[in-house]
Amino acid sequence: MKNVIELQDVWKIYKMGEVEVTALRGLSLNIKRGELISIMGKSGSGKSTSLNIVGCLDVPTKGKIYLDGKDISKLHESDLAVIRGRKIGFIFQQFNLIGTLSALENIMMPMMFQNISLLKRKERAIEVLNLVGLGNRMHHRPNQMSGGEQQRVAIARSLVNDPEVLLADEPTGNLDLKTGEQILQLLKNLHNKYKKTVVIVTHDKDIAKETDRICYLEDGRVIKTFLDGKIKTFKEELGLK
Repeated sequence: MKNVIELQDVWKIYKMGEVEVTALRGLSLNIKRGELISIMGKSGSGKSTSLNIVGCLDVPTKGKIYLDGKDISKLHESDLAVIRGRKIGFIFQQFNLIGTLSALENIMMPMMFQNISLLKRKERAIEVLNLVGLGNRMHHRPNQMSGGEQQRVAIARSLVNDPEVLLADEPTGNLDLKTGEQILQLLKNLHNKYKKTVVIVTHDKDIAKETDRICYLEDGRVIKTFLDGKIKTFKEELGLK
């Protein structure tokens, strides 16, 4: 499989007044097309920053980022916004749904920026709502839905522009165990059935062990990588039973 995303010696340094905070320290990471990968690490290890860099939500202080073989590390924000809209879908821990809009309207929103007609937006939104099992909840607002339903809406929204890559930042963090397992299974189905590249940032070892590859971050760089055949080693080193 070819790399869909490649990070080469990426550094991210935030300036807070006279203080500099280094979030990434020479991070190198390859993500193959169609891969299901998890990124783990302790708080402050650079997990969310790395996801923001991969998802073109942030730019590196130095280093290279390649998407489909093209260097995007120095693109302007307007160009990055186009890439995000067409190639990358985001799933957030806090759902980030607009409370005054229905599930259907929330899902239609990303298509407004892609010059898609209202009729096509509605048809596509209904299609992905049915895909995540919420066709009967399309007119409900977020406060009328459970946490699991809201996350399904968020997943449907991430899929609506048919992106190549799905990025999930702690997608089960605000959910109970059973609902979290259902969301994980949904992401795995999207990976298996539709060959989506899925990147999950998580602190949950039980979620990570379900992925093809686990990248463990410390101090802003990958210090260990675990593949399918080495899940036992992962369990031993990180304390999984």
